[in-house]
Amino acid sequence: MSKNELVILDCWASPFCMRVKIALAEKGLDYEERAEDLFGGKSDLLLTSNPIYKKVPVFLHDSKPLCESTVIVSYIDETWPAPALLPSTPYERSQARFWADYIDKKLFDSTSAIWKASGDDAVEGAKKEFVEVLKVLEGALGEKEYFAGDAFGYVDILAIPITSWFLASEKFGNFKVEAECPKLSTWIKRCMEKETVAKVVPDPEKIYEFVINLRKMFGIA
Repeated sequence: MSKNELVILDCWASPFCMRVKIALAEKGLDYEERAEDLFGGKSDLLLTSNPIYKKVPVFLHDSKPLCESTVIVSYIDETWPAPALLPSTPYERSQARFWADYIDKKLFDSTSAIWKASGDDAVEGAKKEFVEVLKVLEGALGEKEYFAGDAFGYVDILAIPITSWFLASEKFGNFKVEAECPKLSTWIKRCMEKETVAKVVPDPEKIYEFVINLRKMFGIA
């Protein structure tokens, strides 16, 4: 397959863009990354490819655009079926989609709420809610290596990029995810040992610096 046939409109810090890149890496597919300046001026290609939300990622397959990371990862899995990212049985696939929905609704917003908060009470409230979300996910993981069992897959791909933002939340919230959720922390380390993940997910310290700049932009004291 020609590299030019697969294009991602990308932002390096976006965990949602990371999802797409990990899924493509798991499939062994080459692609072109086109970085978007989300604060200085979005490209015409982004605005025409995603006119509803005007957000990254956008995935272009033979110039046909797809938006929303969860949709894109599912499309990649259906279009290039081996190795499969979703489990083999309908029940297990439905369970995976349930947890994908939970992660989409809860995980990034709850970790971001900590560094967006202003004032000790607001930070403590946000931290409590975030830890509750983590404990729910830790319960779903159970004693398994990955969310679907022994194999790294769909739910792991959706969740692991967001963990690169956890350090910023830890620093602004003055706590440690590992102390609160040790099994989930072990899962993070296990995922980061995979080449397909490690080459995509940035150093959390870089995300922390990015968050400091975001707080300045948002006027958060």
